[in-house]
Amino acid sequence: MRGEIDSNLAAQSRKDDAPPRFRFVTFRRALPNFAFWVAAAILLVSVIAPNQPQVLAEQVQSELDPFSTQYFVLGGKYDISFERDSYRASKKPIAPAAGVPDAGSAQAIALDLVLAQGWDQSQFDCLAALWQRESHWNVFAMNPYSGAYGIPQALPGDKMASAGADWATNARTQIVWGIGYIAGRYGTPCVAWQHSEDFNWY
Repeated sequence: MRGEIDSNLAAQSRKDDAPPRFRFVTFRRALPNFAFWVAAAILLVSVIAPNQPQVLAEQVQSELDPFSTQYFVLGGKYDISFERDSYRASKKPIAPAAGVPDAGSAQAIALDLVLAQGWDQSQFDCLAALWQRESHWNVFAMNPYSGAYGIPQALPGDKMASAGADWATNARTQIVWGIGYIAGRYGTPCVAWQHSEDFNWY
């Protein structure tokens, strides 16, 4: 009996002295844990990240001037404005400078009417480019395919009768109608010009 006990004690001692065995976790068992932590990281990023642009916008706003809107130009064709808690990007229409029109010309009439409308020289530049493309400022210009007529290429031409009975021959009547049409449909000549740039009509 004692010999058996000694034998058991010796076996236990050898077992205790043996280096520990390492159990390797299989890939199949590790995958769920890995997937859990990846999903948790993505969730944290999606919750935290959306606030970053707003914080950045507020920092830019406060550092430059907390009481005014700041403007930045991207590639010369877009404006981006930072406002408190928001930002906005919009197209910036570019039209060639029209210069000072000859006195008494259709362009001179249009410039006077543009300024009377409360628009500035840049809006006249857009209008001059737009109607140069449409009719070359020809009072009698007619599109042979659509029938559009006059300087603003009204379709049909007799729509301009709302501005005067002499719509078919009078540049001022046509321009008055055309400016009213642009103001009502597009707001400004530069918006109409940008539409013409994008779609080749206005």
